[in-house]
Amino acid sequence: MSNLPSEPEFEQALHEITSTLEPLLQKKPEYRRALAVVQIPERVIQFRVSWERDDGSIAVNRGYRVQFNSALGPYKGGLRLHPTVNLSILKFLGFEQIFKNALTGLTMGGGKGGCDFDPKGKSDNEIRRFCYAFMQELSRHIGDNTDVPAGDIGTGGREIGYMFGAYKKLRNEFAGILTGKGGSWGGSFIRPEATGFGLVYYVTEMLKDLDNTDWVGKRVLISGSGNVAQYAALKVIELGGKVLTLSDSTGSLVATSEEGFSPEDISTIADIKLARKPLTAFEHNGRFTYHEGKRPWTLVDKADVALPSATQNEVDGAEAKALAKAGVRYVAEGSNMGCTQEAIDFFESTRAAVTSLDKKDNIVFYAPGKAANCGGVAVSGLEMAQNSQRLTWTPAEVDAKLKDIMVTCYKTCWETGTEFAQGGAVPSLVAGANIAGFIKVADAMRDQGEWW
Repeated sequence: MSNLPSEPEFEQALHEITSTLEPLLQKKPEYRRALAVVQIPERVIQFRVSWERDDGSIAVNRGYRVQFNSALGPYKGGLRLHPTVNLSILKFLGFEQIFKNALTGLTMGGGKGGCDFDPKGKSDNEIRRFCYAFMQELSRHIGDNTDVPAGDIGTGGREIGYMFGAYKKLRNEFAGILTGKGGSWGGSFIRPEATGFGLVYYVTEMLKDLDNTDWVGKRVLISGSGNVAQYAALKVIELGGKVLTLSDSTGSLVATSEEGFSPEDISTIADIKLARKPLTAFEHNGRFTYHEGKRPWTLVDKADVALPSATQNEVDGAEAKALAKAGVRYVAEGSNMGCTQEAIDFFESTRAAVTSLDKKDNIVFYAPGKAANCGGVAVSGLEMAQNSQRLTWTPAEVDAKLKDIMVTCYKTCWETGTEFAQGGAVPSLVAGANIAGFIKVADAMRDQGEWW
């Protein structure tokens, strides 16, 4: 029995990866040595963050940076500011980030960081003082060729701006050490939209392969109402789908007709979220019903696609079965580890039961977050490339590169899942994503002498 402290989120992520790697490990058992190495971070940094409240009192928080793996490039991953942040969550996110970044095809390693600081209810001055204090320590450990953090939950454009300004003052250099920057000072077009847009581009390929169809008329359930959910919803609407739900930590909004949300509704909700207000502030004249304390998955009788886009473990086993009962055939994670293992096992059982592509009516085709939501970090990587060249690509150029990355990622998952498939006529995108990402990282580590 291990003497290490329990890290449930990280242990869940590790189990999800290792269980799907088994077909590879049986064919090529030498990779077991790589697995033993890759699951331990190269470096974990924990530090104190002391900052001054508006009333003059001192607040103290815990800051972290998990520099997990640099085999493919500088550590890359977001900074989460939320009271639930702890080492287990950051290790889970950093571990997932290794393979997610590998699937983009860009030269990025994997890492994650953050702090148990809660931006909600804080003044701009308090957030600025916190960001400067946080960066005072973090700046010792990052650099454009070492570790390039990005935003995450609680870390938006304002926080990135304050942190970048702090780094510039502390180090006296203007460098691309953060992504998600403002457009006039090194940021990239399409970065705010990237995760949501990329998610929809990925599912577009799923729709083509399974049913030779597109988004027109598809009834779509989306959880969350932040950045990922908003832009996924807008892209779904643009492509002809109907968004029936959005949610936040207080509850869910469900459309009363199949017209669903309009782009104007999404814009209004974006303003509400920017003001850090709950969805109950959304005025809709009875076009939606609000379900306090509930997630969307059991609230709609008929749907086609589900996009969990809020946080980890937001679809459990019972909810997975409810989605199938409602007719959902596609589930793709906009959030990281959005589905519990029980939910994933259920989705995968429906796939494995399909022995012929002519008999696939009961399948729920599932895509894990490390593949489906890698568009955000992909455009972060494109921002790094633009920074290195001291130039800015147009929105159309970035969007085209994003779409190409997502299509290539999907094809890689499909082809690798087919090569190592265990049961079913439809390949496992979970196994495909995990195995493809793992092989790329493990091979680089072997070339660099990390295992032999």
